[in-house]
Amino acid sequence: MAKILIKNGLVINRGVSSHQDVLIVDDRIEKIAPEITQNVDQEIDATGQWVMPGIIDDQVHFREPGLTYKADIASESRAALAGGVTGFMEMPNTKPSALTQELLEDKYVTASSSAITNYSFFMGASNENIEEVLKTNYKNVCGVKVFMGSSTGNMLVDDEQVLNSIFSKVDMLIATHCEDEQTIRDNMSLYESLPKLHAGYHPVIRSREGCLRSSGLAVSLAKEHGTRLHVLHISTKDELFLFEPGPVKDKLITAEACVHHLFFNDTYYEELGNKIKCNPAIKSEDDRAAIWQAVLDDRIDVIATDHAPHTMEEKERPYLKAPSGLPLVQHSLLIMLDFYHKGMITKERIAEKMSHAVADLFAIEDRGYLDEGMKADILICDPEKQQLIQREDVRYKCGWSPLEGMTFKGEVTHTFVNGVLKYQNRKIINETAGERMTFSRS
Repeated sequence: MAKILIKNGLVINRGVSSHQDVLIVDDRIEKIAPEITQNVDQEIDATGQWVMPGIIDDQVHFREPGLTYKADIASESRAALAGGVTGFMEMPNTKPSALTQELLEDKYVTASSSAITNYSFFMGASNENIEEVLKTNYKNVCGVKVFMGSSTGNMLVDDEQVLNSIFSKVDMLIATHCEDEQTIRDNMSLYESLPKLHAGYHPVIRSREGCLRSSGLAVSLAKEHGTRLHVLHISTKDELFLFEPGPVKDKLITAEACVHHLFFNDTYYEELGNKIKCNPAIKSEDDRAAIWQAVLDDRIDVIATDHAPHTMEEKERPYLKAPSGLPLVQHSLLIMLDFYHKGMITKERIAEKMSHAVADLFAIEDRGYLDEGMKADILICDPEKQQLIQREDVRYKCGWSPLEGMTFKGEVTHTFVNGVLKYQNRKIINETAGERMTFSRS
């Protein structure tokens, strides 16, 4: 069995930061102690660095199958690894969409040889596939995804009878994209004829009213049927009253914030335009500030990316023809470290919102914490090292980032997946496959 010893790092785990050594034996954390003396195969000096549980991103779009000209599981899992992400949960709106058990399993088969991080895939729901949805194995599939507003792909679920059936019959976590379709269509009819329509209109067309109407419906259905509901990418202050503060383990209804809704506001459209066009839209500074407060008071439970790459050629199209989504999975920790350095969040809360709470929310087995006996999914970062985001350093297959030209303080120096050191000092050094995540649900 391989033995690796991480020495002298600041271990961040379960709300506590302390200088500890970490011994990895094979694929698990064998021991954590102030000083470990052991004959090992490799020793890493983490003096001045943070040792954290690997990030688990509960919402990404890796575009495979069918859209691999802009991203695929292999390319984006490598970008994720460089950002300290050791596990991802990918969405079903590919081509074809994962609307049958066979198509869902095809994605797992692809990932088993091409994903170098750990992985899971959501089963997709539509207006016609409830019987397929009900076959989903809650032990080895992260959840069921319901698009209650149309986004990329053709997976809108807008039939009230179908929604009631899904919320009443599905006995596993349901994750929702919440934007009211009729509200969006009504708003679009008001603006689409403008001669100079641009991305600055996006939060008006995909409005706060549409978000609240849809999120409110999802929460009311969940309360009526006792459903385990997770509402993705909250983008407005208006929706926050729908969620209660408190520990994830005590909740049936949870919520997610994405790094772009925490980082950007609508003033950035003038500079970045379609590069930050996403669904739901980035909205006002008041919304951004309110979402931040909800993260800190635990109404919002986890932080993710909704990583959604498109080519630059697609993004340079006129507003109405440019697709929504932006690539973020390589840089989510850097964004959070920027907030840390500004005094907006502690390092312990970063570990909680990007690792611990995700593991608790989805009941992921053996991951999300730096505990003895857990799988050794670990990142090491230098919190003080500055880096300029440059296009040549971007690992996304689409080849660009909305953060280009910005300088951040912090850098991931090492990433371990299942005890294997796969990323070190800006290089991927091991490309063995990751593992399918499993879930301890009763």
